[in-house]
Amino acid sequence: MIAEPTRPALPPLPRLPPAVPRSGVSVEARRALRQLLDDTDRALAAAFRDGADAGDLSKRRGEVVARVVAHVWTACLGEVEGAALFAVGGFGRGLLFPHSDVDLLALVREAQPARLRALEQCFATLWDVGLKVGHAVRDPLQCRALAAQEAGVFTSLLDARRLAGDPALDADLRAIVDDPALWPPAAYLAVRLAERDARHARYDDTAYNLEPNIKEGPGGLRTLDALRWLGLRLAHADGFAAMVGEGLLDPAERATLEESEATLRRYRYALHLEASRAEERLLFDYQRALAARLGFVDEHATNLGVEQFMQGYYRAASQIERLGVQIVERFEEMLEPAQTAVPVGEDFLRYGSRLAAREPDVFVRRPAALVEAFTARLGEPGIVGFTADTMRRIHQATALHDGALAADRDVLAAFLRLLRQGARAVDALWRMNRHGLLAAILPAFGRVFGRMQYDLFHVYTVDEHTLRVLHNVARFADPAAQAEFPLAREIWPTLPAPEVLLLAALFHDIAKGRGGDHSVLGEEEARAFCRKLGLPPNDVERVAWLVRHHLLMSVTAQRQDITDPEVVARFADVVENREQLGQLYLLTIADIIGTSPKLWNGWKDRLLADLYGATRYALRSDVELPRDAATRVRECQGYALPLLEADGFDAATVMRVWADFPQASFLRHRPEQIAWQTAAILRAGGVLPLIAVHPLSVRGTTELFVYTPDRDGLFATVTAMLDRLRLSVLEARVLVSPHGMAQDTFLLLDTETQQPATPARAEELQQRLARALAQAVPVHPARRSASRQLKHFQMTPRISFHAAGERTQLALVCTDRPGLLAAVAQAMVEAQVRVHDARIATFGERVEDFFQLTDRSDAPLNEAQQERLKQALLARLCMPPM
Repeated sequence: MIAEPTRPALPPLPRLPPAVPRSGVSVEARRALRQLLDDTDRALAAAFRDGADAGDLSKRRGEVVARVVAHVWTACLGEVEGAALFAVGGFGRGLLFPHSDVDLLALVREAQPARLRALEQCFATLWDVGLKVGHAVRDPLQCRALAAQEAGVFTSLLDARRLAGDPALDADLRAIVDDPALWPPAAYLAVRLAERDARHARYDDTAYNLEPNIKEGPGGLRTLDALRWLGLRLAHADGFAAMVGEGLLDPAERATLEESEATLRRYRYALHLEASRAEERLLFDYQRALAARLGFVDEHATNLGVEQFMQGYYRAASQIERLGVQIVERFEEMLEPAQTAVPVGEDFLRYGSRLAAREPDVFVRRPAALVEAFTARLGEPGIVGFTADTMRRIHQATALHDGALAADRDVLAAFLRLLRQGARAVDALWRMNRHGLLAAILPAFGRVFGRMQYDLFHVYTVDEHTLRVLHNVARFADPAAQAEFPLAREIWPTLPAPEVLLLAALFHDIAKGRGGDHSVLGEEEARAFCRKLGLPPNDVERVAWLVRHHLLMSVTAQRQDITDPEVVARFADVVENREQLGQLYLLTIADIIGTSPKLWNGWKDRLLADLYGATRYALRSDVELPRDAATRVRECQGYALPLLEADGFDAATVMRVWADFPQASFLRHRPEQIAWQTAAILRAGGVLPLIAVHPLSVRGTTELFVYTPDRDGLFATVTAMLDRLRLSVLEARVLVSPHGMAQDTFLLLDTETQQPATPARAEELQQRLARALAQAVPVHPARRSASRQLKHFQMTPRISFHAAGERTQLALVCTDRPGLLAAVAQAMVEAQVRVHDARIATFGERVEDFFQLTDRSDAPLNEAQQERLKQALLARLCMPPM
């Protein structure tokens, strides 16, 4: 039998000399009290490093501070009648973390001037000895009036405990807290839920998903406080143990909450020590250091110590948030009037808006009923949850069956029936996850519960991301999504088996964090589970294929030139058929939006739709790709010419302009772009440089067209100006006509909003760039500091060169920073390199850019030129961020 590790002993409580009533605290005594608090904090920090429990340490600090506060009170006020000092907030609960505020309430029956002066002296002394005191002075009537007006004040009194002063004031405070007219249960529950929703709205922003708030964020310590307050006010249950006795929690749920609370307390204690202040956010500035402080080490490149550390936080917070929602539902049920039972199928009853099991042992006797309970909810409009007893039985049966659910044929058959309901099934899957049932049926999903990736691209944990992807898939079935996703809405009804797409979404990231290619490992997981599920062999392979290739469409669209028939042909060869193309398109969109709300924009929408359309055409049996260039040029001109004629231009004039267009213009641009560029040239009447800006182009971006005599450094000048105007380049086409005219096209989004530029911004771009090019004055990139987050994700740039026909392709992977593209363009000027094409892709902090280059004689770069460019790039990219 292995002995339990012994926890280090807590530092002993210090002895304070007796305070002389109303003598005040001398300078020497203040110095001694400050030294005592400093010594205590150092001893507590050492005990924490040695493995002491953070909760015990916080209580010990609370005890020490309580003694100091009482000592100072006595020294300043003496054994006074009609006045008392109460600890409130976390201090009222007896907990003080290393840098927590000391919240105090002085309750006085009469506000005598001498007494108020003594109180001022008391609070000033506490500040002098090093305590961050928040205090209020009120009489009982004021306290009652404020408590009646503000639920926050009332709540603070629930935790109040007297530290010093007249014991008779305890009854005054108790009378306020126990008054049934102040915040009766229904009103108190409503105000607490409104506060929760407002708090989550503040802290559930994407930045706080990456850098969560331990105290105030969803699933944070404040959630646990709120559950205790609700238990006390609604059920007179003081603490989780009492809530078990009242039937609001079962012992396993209590254990889960207390274990999760211990994790968050440990993290918060370490964070205060690391930050040397009352920091509550797990900022990137601290995450790596905290992981090391708490003993987490790197397992491999895809399971870093910091990722394990953050997974511990997310697991704890998710458990708290899930149980918190369920417990609140039990409070709501407790306050609802009794309802008549209405049968729902053979095994369930409906009581008003809640579902209950007809027989108490149905989930133990017939495990498939666990899945059927969630399926039954789908057919009952108005159901908001399960009864408290049924919730408890679901949890108990899930724990009892343990790993058996994943192999139970009836359970898997019920799960497949649920999936075959298509989009409706997603709500049930979300709720099953909240109750822990999804991970019980699919253990691999349980392994990514709370798993994060340490970067700025993936703003959600893997399990949360997966559920968001499923939610996005379900949106494609909703007619309300027609305006936002017209193509997806068109594809969705054609899917013969929607469960295939749901399973692919469920498995696409399930192998994250194991090491190796998660797509390959996920394919194996998906194939094994789908066979066990009893899916037809063709559907099994379709799910496995989608998981294996779930990144293919996004990567192809963002990193390759999808106007090139060769690119489309290679993509079509992998996709194989139109059914897989449609499923892959839907999965790709759902995945991008589910990774970060900021990733989806009109440009990506149009880009993926174009790739879908080109591939669908290529997959027709009577089409042979690639077609020859001359045919494609004629087709493009054939679509563009009527657009120009409708705009008042005659064909002969248009053809004269097109005679000086490089062939690549018609091969790489859409007909609408060709028509717009041609019209701009004709309207300019020969005035150069021509700068045309289309605020909202055909690709959901702002399009910039530069038409001017070509010169070296033109690309660098344009990108520097775009950087100064805070416009991000997504795609650039740098072409030169047979007569030496630059015909450069840039697709842009506003850097801050990731939306097309406003008309005013487009006008500013046109004017400033026209002036810069007309004066032929070099424009240098603006110098701006990198964001605080970016500074924590620096990587060594990766630069590689590849042959690309008559050009050289440069692949650049590096950390994003302000002015990056402009800096790259400057390096190309220095290395005497010309840019002909650029595809820009940013994934959080990671940039993956591809350029088509030649030397100034339009020849591919030789090895010496490549090395010169590489060194010029490194000189700029390896400078530390500002």
